[in-house]
Amino acid sequence: MIPAAFSYQRPSSLEEAVAALAAADGSAKVIAGGHSLLPLMKLRLADPATLIDIGRLSELRGAGPTADGGFEIGALTTYAEVLAATELTIARECIAGIGDVQVRNRGTIGGALSHCDPASDLAALALALDYSVVLRSARGERTVPLDGFFRGTFVTGMAPDEILVKAVRGPLPTGSGGAYRKLAQPASGYPIVGVAAVLGHRHGVFGSSEIDHVRVAVTGVAEAPYRAKAVEDALTGTDCSPDKIAAAAQRAIEGVAVGSDIHADAAYRSAMAVVLTRQALEAARARSS
Repeated sequence: MIPAAFSYQRPSSLEEAVAALAAADGSAKVIAGGHSLLPLMKLRLADPATLIDIGRLSELRGAGPTADGGFEIGALTTYAEVLAATELTIARECIAGIGDVQVRNRGTIGGALSHCDPASDLAALALALDYSVVLRSARGERTVPLDGFFRGTFVTGMAPDEILVKAVRGPLPTGSGGAYRKLAQPASGYPIVGVAAVLGHRHGVFGSSEIDHVRVAVTGVAEAPYRAKAVEDALTGTDCSPDKIAAAAQRAIEGVAVGSDIHADAAYRSAMAVVLTRQALEAARARSS
């Protein structure tokens, strides 16, 4: 299929890109790798009057630790580049299963988070790791936690004149362990259900049996990736023993409208969300200390 006609701009700096987006007054879309936007344009589900190509802005590339022990990822950093830069097991097992080698070499972190696909592996990973996104516009810059940023299918809290410039997180809690588990659609690799879990000691009580930092994020189930806060609340302050994990996992879809499509109906998705939540938590518990 052929997209509707559009104009094209390729700014040479972030400031030029921000100015071009402001001048477009809501009629433009930012494009980098194009893996998500172009298919929507071909299906006429998106029809921007202008594409602003930021794919060559080197200032938006790069990933690595920050001075406070956290981690920072430029918006144009590819999956493959993050895979090479991270030492986190949860990040490696999640990103290694995204798409195929071509997608991982070209797809960008900023594009994935901006797009808010309801079945985004990366969104679940970033939610579980407490990432925030830094958004830039002609009005200035703001930092927004990802928890609450994903509003619905392809809908985020980003304004039409803003560009996502990087994703950032603080240091992980003491003794943290994490895991990602998913049921993948065989042809595409997209998660029919995916769950990321991180456990640790927020107050630095190394070796304590009581875990007070619990993050569980689910993708592929609802209109947007989400934190399973009922599961988190049930486990926070416990030893996360197998029986407590099993009981808490039953709450993985609490308060969520579960989707149904050609790949899985709501009942199957619901059941798999419980199973994969338990599996991800058990693996995260085994990796925590």
